[in-house]
Amino acid sequence: MNQRRWAVGLIVLAQWLGTSLWFSPNSAADDLMAAWQIGPAQFAWLIAATQSGFIAGTLWLAYSGWADRYSASRIFAIACVLGAGINAGFSVGWTGFASGLVFRFAVGLCLAGIYPLGMKMIVGWVGTKSGAALGLLVGMLTLGTALPHGIRALGASLPWQAVIQASSVLAVVGAALVYFLGDGPYLKKSNKHRGNSLGRAFGVFSIPDFRAAALGYFGHMWELYAFWAVLPWLAAQWLLDARQLHPGLPGSVAAISFFGIAAGFLGCVLGGRLSLKLGSAYVAALALLASGLLCLVYPLLGPDWLLLRLLVLLAWGFFVVADSPQFSAISARSCPPQWVGSALAIQNSIGFLITIVSITVLLGFIEVLGSKALWLLLPGPVLGLMGMWPLLQRTRSGSGRGSDGVGNP
Repeated sequence: MNQRRWAVGLIVLAQWLGTSLWFSPNSAADDLMAAWQIGPAQFAWLIAATQSGFIAGTLWLAYSGWADRYSASRIFAIACVLGAGINAGFSVGWTGFASGLVFRFAVGLCLAGIYPLGMKMIVGWVGTKSGAALGLLVGMLTLGTALPHGIRALGASLPWQAVIQASSVLAVVGAALVYFLGDGPYLKKSNKHRGNSLGRAFGVFSIPDFRAAALGYFGHMWELYAFWAVLPWLAAQWLLDARQLHPGLPGSVAAISFFGIAAGFLGCVLGGRLSLKLGSAYVAALALLASGLLCLVYPLLGPDWLLLRLLVLLAWGFFVVADSPQFSAISARSCPPQWVGSALAIQNSIGFLITIVSITVLLGFIEVLGSKALWLLLPGPVLGLMGMWPLLQRTRSGSGRGSDGVGNP
């Protein structure tokens, strides 16, 4: 048990250090935009390039079967080192916006070997009851997402190159933490001689419980990253309304954004602990329902409801990501152990592709419709709950062999 706890702790820390590559440009966005003479719209393309690289990388992992044919800890470590080198290259003097897009796409490719493989390692060390450990893992990733806003809120004045390079150093440390760890006793390697196959990669969707969990996850992803992307705009509107009623009110957009995203860390961790009692399916459904209701309510709150609007934003940040690790836990234990890496990779790939669409749609309408544009996110929770309904029914009836009615076939 102590060995497993040490392993989980090392994986969670390594995941946080490795995924710092994902958000490193955000920590110095203003300085970077000034240096390259680009605006927010062009900076958004740097984010999209990273996401696109991640999608391409996870598709390759699922297609090739590498995530299950080779050691997850070794792939994770190699991806961290490669990503660190490419990320450092992003900060050298001769790069510009065009080459920066290429660098960020390549970093995204490396992140595909970090995020889903980190989840696979957790499952390998914890086994079927992985909801709590994955909650901690995704919670740390959420803190990494919030970190750039926290740095801005504190007024950090480091050169943008130093901020980028620091994340590369952290990623190398993350690689060292897990390289010799191994993959745990609960997962098997697949047959190394299987050929590449998209049909095999997508074959996991024929498993009813995996399909239901994946549909819930896709609905969740429609909402999650779009909410994180629009949170600074919502924070700016809240501050504008607040200072009209209370001139000189302290606070900043960065601080509100940081706490709104960082609240998800508590949501992931507490949701993980709750899953040990209620099961992952119920926790995921409750979090998805709660975030959907908050999405519905927020645009209805007028300018005078300042405190309630702020509390709703923080609560939304708490619930909007709390379901993510539980969907991954269900997906991991719903498919054969030798398929877990590829299954999580293909689920991540589709989910992050969905985020690009939802972010583009929401940011395209937010200036025109105001906060009512948030209702464009509602189909995510609604369709996600509909998709996972069969899983909830099976869980209630007690079918299956897992902790919440989900077992390996």
